Amino acid sequence: MSEASTDRVADRPAEVTDPLLWGLAAAVADAHQPDDERVCASPSCAGAAWPCAAWNNAQAGLSAARTPRQPAAPRQPAASPQSTSPRPVVAGQPGAPGTVAARTDARSLTATAA
Repeated sequence: MSEASTDRVADRPAEVTDPLLWGLAAAVADAHQPDDERVCASPSCAGAAWPCAAWNNAQAGLSAARTPRQPAAPRQPAASPQSTSPRPVVAGQPGAPGTVAARTDARSLTATAA
């Protein structure tokens, strides 16, 4: 762990609710500081005017890390395949399991009886 990361932990405000987000956003903000000509010093910005998009996003991350977490919404039970059926399935009706087999058996009994 670098010295900068340990300083960042000590500098973290008490109201931070997401320490991981805070640390990552602070690291990005530190890497995207302006030089003497108000140009982003980070090589990934390739001379972009400061404040660059990465620095702005880091500021949004620092703000979000201070936002109180919302409680998770209660989970809804998963619907079972039977509960999504629009009508009950009755044996012998089209779409019912075993319907084709039942018709075939009835035909073979009729053919055997004749």
